[in-house]
Amino acid sequence: MPAKNTTKIYIENGYYHVYNRGVEKRDIFLDNQDYSSLLYLLKYYLIPPRIDDRKQNKKSLNKEIKLLAFCLMPNHYHLLIKQFSSTGMTKLLRAIWTNYVAYFNEKYNRVGGLFQGKYKAALVDNEMYLIHLTSYIHQNPRELNRVGPWSGSDPLQNYPYSSYAYYLESKTADWIDANEILSYFRSPKNIYSRDYLSYESFVEGFPKDSKGLLENIALD
Repeated sequence: MPAKNTTKIYIENGYYHVYNRGVEKRDIFLDNQDYSSLLYLLKYYLIPPRIDDRKQNKKSLNKEIKLLAFCLMPNHYHLLIKQFSSTGMTKLLRAIWTNYVAYFNEKYNRVGGLFQGKYKAALVDNEMYLIHLTSYIHQNPRELNRVGPWSGSDPLQNYPYSSYAYYLESKTADWIDANEILSYFRSPKNIYSRDYLSYESFVEGFPKDSKGLLENIALD
């Protein structure tokens, strides 16, 4: 039997929760430069191409895929992706992780794979699950609030390697789309805008229904 979410269903206009962790649960990001290198790769492939980029035949995947949320943790990562073509997700993940593993192995004088098997990709076909999944992804840094540079601070708002700041609109970028989820909290007709003052209050409260919906998520 295949491991959970390793048998992938690729569809156009599909939402996917993509995640993986380091081999033997080892760290895959060891310093700020490592995190920055992965963020650079995401930007490189997702940012809309400029005129100069087109002249240089730079490959942009922003017409095939968009990034809705992310969180990079020391030994694992989460990405929430919408792909417009059936191959968009595969192209992006192959590009960023092939380049990142090559960078990581050269920097740390190592060889071999970095991850615990193939990445997992769970198709998200439920609107409520999609919204609560972003909260789960942005909750990940809570486990770091007792150690490292984030101890004693707000672990969610101050964590620099997740998309939460873009949802709070303290950061902006054209390679990540927070508006699709935020729109659920802006319409007076939507249940989320009636029940929560803002997306921030939704995440900070991490409602009980989130835990029930997401209880089957596991890195395996």
